[in-house]
Amino acid sequence: MFSVLRTLARWFALLGVFCAGLVALMTVASVIGRALFMTPIPGDIELTQFGIALCISLCLPWCQLRGGNIIVDFFTARASEGVQRKLDMLGYTLLSLMMALLAWRTAVGAVSVREASETTMILGLPMWITYAVLAPGLALTLVIALCQAARHDKPGTIDTAE
Repeated sequence: MFSVLRTLARWFALLGVFCAGLVALMTVASVIGRALFMTPIPGDIELTQFGIALCISLCLPWCQLRGGNIIVDFFTARASEGVQRKLDMLGYTLLSLMMALLAWRTAVGAVSVREASETTMILGLPMWITYAVLAPGLALTLVIALCQAARHDKPGTIDTAE
């Protein structure tokens, strides 16, 4: 199970990095077009917002799997390993709840925006797609955090990336 999650998270992250690269190339092309020819790429801001949101969503599962989120352990650094393990398990559980809420509301938002036929201002792209593509990354982060919470209570199984 954990190897499947690791593989999915890796592919999501690679896709996210690819999207970030495309956004960077588009931004450079738009800036050059604006500076040299007074013609930026139409809708470059819309595409940048969409691309970076997608990138973040797709990279979240890998970040969670690898323990890349910020941990503030100033007050718990001297606590016993058992207390730290329980606090980490609580953190994973709370993150799971937050990701469940975000994935659910993003999916509901996509349906709502689709029903309203909302489009972007400049390019006229359907807005529901922007919401819909964020949900899978959030949902995978949810599953990974739940698995980490379930495994974290047992000594020697702290990280699903082991």
